[in-house]
Amino acid sequence: MGALARRRYPGGVLVNNTGLRHEEAVRETRRVLTRPEVPAVYEGAFAWDDVRIRADILERCGDKTWNLIEVKSGTSVKDEHLYDVAVQYYVLMGVGLPVGKAGILCLNSAYVYDGQDLDLETLFRLTDLTEPVREIQDDIRVQVQALKALVRRRTAPAVDPSRHCRRPYVCEFFDLCRHSMPDHWVVELLGIRQERLDELAVQGITDIQDVPESFDLSMLQTRIRESVVHNSEYIGPELGSTLRECEYPIHFLDFETVAPPIPRYEGTHPFQTLPFQWSDHILTHDGGLTHRGYLCETDHDPREDVARTLLETLGDKGTIWTYTNFESQVISALAEHLARYRNRLQALPDRCRDLYAVIRRDYYHPAFHGSFSIKNVLPVLVPSMSYAELSIQEGGQAGFA
Repeated sequence: MGALARRRYPGGVLVNNTGLRHEEAVRETRRVLTRPEVPAVYEGAFAWDDVRIRADILERCGDKTWNLIEVKSGTSVKDEHLYDVAVQYYVLMGVGLPVGKAGILCLNSAYVYDGQDLDLETLFRLTDLTEPVREIQDDIRVQVQALKALVRRRTAPAVDPSRHCRRPYVCEFFDLCRHSMPDHWVVELLGIRQERLDELAVQGITDIQDVPESFDLSMLQTRIRESVVHNSEYIGPELGSTLRECEYPIHFLDFETVAPPIPRYEGTHPFQTLPFQWSDHILTHDGGLTHRGYLCETDHDPREDVARTLLETLGDKGTIWTYTNFESQVISALAEHLARYRNRLQALPDRCRDLYAVIRRDYYHPAFHGSFSIKNVLPVLVPSMSYAELSIQEGGQAGFA
């Protein structure tokens, strides 16, 4: 992303030093800035008030100012991005570099690749944050001083772990701090709002077992609490009948997908979900189990091959079990893209049943720890099966591989 964004501001100089040699990078940046023929500086290094930054792109303007451009690989500007740019602005103004405008360069989700050359002017979208960045400079200054005072302390501050440890990013020390919390931490009450957690914290309650019955909880949260308190599973009255309402052969379908930030194939847009693998275990009425699958192993748009082979396997009969409705969404997207298979693909979601929704509604076990992710559910219900020993353990790793 960064390398492609630089091509939008051609002719610049890359300050190519590692972060471990920041002072060296600062000196190199100073030298580059003095060269009037340089239209842009990439990864410029600066330090001010004990804060170090690397600016993704600095664009030279005709009025002797520089535009600060921070590159993000998403398709929208998030709240935390404002502070990202504001800290850089704080440092640049501190060292005396005049900044004309400051903003975020991200991807344009509406861009559709024509299969030829990427149109960088349309692929990227620049959001000007100059005014809001300037408005919070006093806040940045206060926070910088507070952080400097914090790191001078001999001991870490006493801050209990909570949802703030994961938003907007997961703290690298989260697992370490999590050890101080009980096995069934109140954060595991699925969907509980932060203000409700704060109410429990005021009462000194961190363990689900200690949450009083009078405390207002949702139906699902109450179920979690009861399961933990009594150390028992919850089985809904409709679970058995729901699972038995199937038409054979029963299919157990799973997709793996990739969503390239930079569109790779004609007619696709940034982060478009592309299925490249499917897996189908087929259970017959007599208990027989067979497996079929498809994996795209060459560099081409895999959607037509995925659709064709999938339809051959699924046929027109049998319940299709999935875990969440993600597979139905992928199938619907395939139908929209592939006119020749549209009618047959559009018939598939009606046969799909969501096992995630069934378990969430009709089953809970304390060992789920507030999560209905298949990685939490599977080893509890089938102890002999786990993701732990797999070389590829989740969809992100599959897409990367």
